[in-house]
Amino acid sequence: MAVPKKRQSKQRKRKRRTHYKVTAPTTQSCPRCGDSKAPHRVCPSCGYYRDEAVLDVAVD
Repeated sequence: MAVPKKRQSKQRKRKRRTHYKVTAPTTQSCPRCGDSKAPHRVCPSCGYYRDEAVLDVAVD
């Protein structure tokens, strides 16, 4: 089994990790109410998914 002969430096490790970036979550606007929601998920504000009521959301 291959084992590294020497320890990798912090600089080399950090250079490799420069490509690990946090990306913003993808959002879409709900076609029913217009609020933002995650794609392929039930809308948290109106409770609909693909023109079908899935959740009972209480109106305040």
